Amino acid sequence: MTRSQSARRLATVVGVIAALVLGFGSIRAAAAWTAAAAPLSVTPESVTALQSQLAGERDRSAALQQQLDALESQSTDLAGALDAARAQIGADAGHARDLAAQLKTAKGRLAKLQATIAAANRASQARAATTTIVQVAAPPAPTSTAGAGGDDGRAGGDD
Repeated sequence: MTRSQSARRLATVVGVIAALVLGFGSIRAAAAWTAAAAPLSVTPESVTALQSQLAGERDRSAALQQQLDALESQSTDLAGALDAARAQIGADAGHARDLAAQLKTAKGRLAKLQATIAAANRASQARAATTTIVQVAAPPAPTSTAGAGGDDGRAGGDD
């Protein structure tokens, strides 16, 4: 080996070591710079705290599920009541149609009756206008005699 080869090898080894030191130094500088720019001010929560929060959320989820089940039950009840109300409305509408028909018939009868009453009133007024009034003289009052006994009109005293 020659001296120039040894020098080249030594220069290569020194260059590689210098590159490694420079790389390691730049990594340390970047880490320090990043740590300074974004400090970790909030410490992460402990495992027990996270487990406690998870248990609380599970309890809340169970309570919400119960409320959801109750709402579903109420919704089913309301749907049944709505169906019953619709059926009642249908029955009431049929009854209303029947009553409307009865009312129409009754109005027709009332109109005929009013026409009959009006005709009877007109006929009565026409008769009253043509009726002559006849006065009958009252019969003369009986004359009383001195020997009459009693007010039954018979003669005699004792029966």
